[in-house]
Amino acid sequence: MQTNALLLMFAAIMTGAVVPFQAGANAALGRALGHPLWGTLVSLCVSFAFVVPVMLLAKVQAPTLSNLVQAPRWIWIGGLVGVAYITGALMLAPKLGAAGFIMAVIAGQMLASIIIDQWGLVSLPQQTVSWSRVTGLGLIFLGLIVMQLPALGLKPSAGP
Repeated sequence: MQTNALLLMFAAIMTGAVVPFQAGANAALGRALGHPLWGTLVSLCVSFAFVVPVMLLAKVQAPTLSNLVQAPRWIWIGGLVGVAYITGALMLAPKLGAAGFIMAVIAGQMLASIIIDQWGLVSLPQQTVSWSRVTGLGLIFLGLIVMQLPALGLKPSAGP
């Protein structure tokens, strides 16, 4: 595997590593504010307050309105999905725990990713579903079930 691909995978792993911290912090924020939706709103406001100075320091040019008008309407789902994810994390992470929540999120992400790849949705390149991808997805779901055995009321055997 090329060094560039390894660096990209490492960067993606590090990006993913911060997600459980976000889920826990947002859950605590929602509790402190008295409702998960308040936690979602404040979290998004903090994101906004952080990204604006970064954009100013990076001297990011403002987008043109004509580009936005010509873009497909489905591009707005990113914001809706962000709200759904943050609110879901606020409500579910405290109940499932960090590992249980993230494992379920990964299972859902992989299922949706295979569907997106199969049909080239949301402007991503089409990649046909293969048996290796389906097998990997099955292993992820099996891992989710194994990790959640105690929560499902099933205790794994203690061994020989």
